[in-house]
Amino acid sequence: MSFQAYLDTIEDKTGLTPRQLLEIAQSKGYDDDSVKAAEILEWLKADYGLGRGHGMALVHVIKKGPQIDAKHVGSTGSHSDASDTLWLDGQASKPA
Repeated sequence: MSFQAYLDTIEDKTGLTPRQLLEIAQSKGYDDDSVKAAEILEWLKADYGLGRGHGMALVHVIKKGPQIDAKHVGSTGSHSDASDTLWLDGQASKPA
């Protein structure tokens, strides 16, 4: 599953766009360098029922932003994405 597909599924499961979840995470201080991924994963599981795979996709966005490594773009691997920038503003507004 691509990183973008993880984010799209998170939106389907939670009803919130990745950007909305990012803003909630930032308001709770989860973007601070001292916060570990495990703490964020616990929050995402408790509040939104997200598992580790989906949670780690959001951890990436919270900690590193929407840019992903170019090695995933157009690759044949399971995390292949069409772009090196993840769309955070929801599926309905995603460019075709």
